[in-house]
Amino acid sequence: MSFEHPNSQGQSLVEITREIMKRAPEHDFDPTLDRMRMIMDILGSPQQSFRVVHITGTNGKGSTARMVEAICRAYGLRTGLYTSPHVEKITERIAIDGQPLDDDHFIDIWNQTKDFIALVDAKFTAAHQPAMSFFEVLTAMAIWAFADAPVDVAVVEVGMGGRWDATNVLDGDVSIIGPIDMDHMQWLGDTVEQIAQEKAGIIKPKSTVIIGPQPHESQVMPILQEAALQAGASPVLIDGETLQVVSRQPAVGGQVVTLATPLGTYEQVPVAMFGEHQAHNALAALAAAEVVVPVSGALDGDVVAEALGGVKVPGRIEVVRTSPTIIVDGGHNVQAVEALRETIEENFDFQQIVGVVSMMRDKQVEEVLSILEPMLSTIVVTENSWKSRVMPAQELERIAIDIFGADRVIRKDFMPDAIQAAVDLVDAGDETGVGYGHGVLVCGSFVTAGDARYLLKEREDEDLKKPKNQRV
Repeated sequence: MSFEHPNSQGQSLVEITREIMKRAPEHDFDPTLDRMRMIMDILGSPQQSFRVVHITGTNGKGSTARMVEAICRAYGLRTGLYTSPHVEKITERIAIDGQPLDDDHFIDIWNQTKDFIALVDAKFTAAHQPAMSFFEVLTAMAIWAFADAPVDVAVVEVGMGGRWDATNVLDGDVSIIGPIDMDHMQWLGDTVEQIAQEKAGIIKPKSTVIIGPQPHESQVMPILQEAALQAGASPVLIDGETLQVVSRQPAVGGQVVTLATPLGTYEQVPVAMFGEHQAHNALAALAAAEVVVPVSGALDGDVVAEALGGVKVPGRIEVVRTSPTIIVDGGHNVQAVEALRETIEENFDFQQIVGVVSMMRDKQVEEVLSILEPMLSTIVVTENSWKSRVMPAQELERIAIDIFGADRVIRKDFMPDAIQAAVDLVDAGDETGVGYGHGVLVCGSFVTAGDARYLLKEREDEDLKKPKNQRV
């Protein structure tokens, strides 16, 4: 980092964010790693300067990544963490030592890399090929930031798929393959087998492969095991075989789990997140940390407990308000929403839940709403802030009426109105006035979750902080 002149030009994060995000998404053109390989070469191969935990899967990548990072950091390693999408602010995507880059540091990393990015853009546009995508730019910035820090280990979440993802210029010491299901079909393939082939592309020679529970085990496991064999990766650790969630018990603010790896059994570990799926994510994270933390044998159970007991993930079954309880969740596909419903039913005693839902038009909207239907007393359909991708509220309303019935569907075109309508409904149903048993669930996409978190964030009233005239 240019500590002598951080953000010396006084640039704003909004300005830089717009400059990066106006680039095309990576799925708008033919898949290739050529642009990423070139920028790495120009930068001097920074991706080779730290150990890597590389994580793919349809769901659970962000949670697993944060748990791996927390364990490594608890052991005193300097860590980098790269996740996507961001919920509220682009700087969330790149973290060092558990803290997202502040605005000036992010801008400084951009200024250090932008001229090299321009060289790659010029080379490819001269050949009538696309310039770097926004995700490629962010990935290059993250790798440069980690090398510049420098970090000991980088925990990196795949953006989409694996084989052609920008992050796949990294060679993972550990390759984690989480549950694989149907999502991003227009880019990854129409079958779970095709999607598994894409995600298996992160497996590299000599890497340790960790495979999470697979909802389509018979179709997916042979593909993943063959990919590991062909790559010369070893060992291959499989949840349910060499890795085990021995027990789990819901607890206040999360759960307590016992986890077993080939190196040992970790008893009564607190995990500060809800749901059976998070116990399995913790297991994968623990197994990965055993590989990259430089100790012999099992890790210290107390250190693991301290690390996992403090991990919170924004926008993943996150309670942002109480009385009434308001939960936000970014799940946008069938597997994620099934896990959401099971987790709420296991951990919350709601008699009434009103849903506030906005989804992207390219998602499995009917299937997702059908999973939510038995849980929600009423659904308020709305639109999030990503207007180019969001399903119009009127269209979402039509689908919701087919599933819920017209008497259980309310349409509010603007998110603040939708949240207020939901709160009004649960307040009206709360005879005691304490909010117990009544809740609001805001879900459908990470943009929806981010919008809700921003709107519901408590803020100081500036007028109240001004000095007042006092009568003497």
